[in-house]
Amino acid sequence: MVQKKLLVVGAHSADFVWRSAGAIARFVREGGEAKVVALSYGERGESGELWKEPNQTEANVKKIRHEEASLAAGHLGASFEAFDLGDYPLLPVHEDVQRLADLMRGFKPTVVLTHPDKDPFNPDHPVAHTMVQNARLLTSGAGVESGFATAPPSEFLVFEPHQPELCGFVPSVFVDITDVFEQKRKAMAEMKAQQYLQGYYAERAEHRGNHARKVTGDKQIRQAEAFMRLVPNVVGSL
Repeated sequence: MVQKKLLVVGAHSADFVWRSAGAIARFVREGGEAKVVALSYGERGESGELWKEPNQTEANVKKIRHEEASLAAGHLGASFEAFDLGDYPLLPVHEDVQRLADLMRGFKPTVVLTHPDKDPFNPDHPVAHTMVQNARLLTSGAGVESGFATAPPSEFLVFEPHQPELCGFVPSVFVDITDVFEQKRKAMAEMKAQQYLQGYYAERAEHRGNHARKVTGDKQIRQAEAFMRLVPNVVGSL
């Protein structure tokens, strides 16, 4: 049996923590391998607390953000890699899409997670989506029989944005993260540059847990994360 592999790609180094830390921890606990890729550190637009320090530098902010994200990923059992492409704006450079495609060919993920394609309040998130979508298609040899190395097609989902109603996000998958929620808390606690989001996403997990309980009738579910499938899943029967 092929080992399940999860690739999570965020525009900024903390994105995976808020939106999918529980799903990552659950995936690893069930025997899968998880890799997190941050296209940027969010050093310019998402590190305000760090810039309050006297004589702060961009290089030091990146260093701190890398350490935070690495520790957060470690709590979940995932590896972390940063492309360091710069933020606000994140630009979809051809070579960087190829770099992401090369990573996918080597890692061969069975599941890919990233941002939705719309976000009226964040210009970097849709760019990240487009880069991941294009890299994934290149990886699987879209269009014609490819003359370069390919990897099998993966499942493709987007994680919940900060304001889902404004981003065209309609949940089609809930992941029960009740038994790994403390791992998510620990991961969120590492992101000290954005402490203000920790309470928000803890509450969001409770809200989605309520929705998951109503869908399943399982009263043991306390916390959940929401995702939306972009391609159908194929099953042998209903």
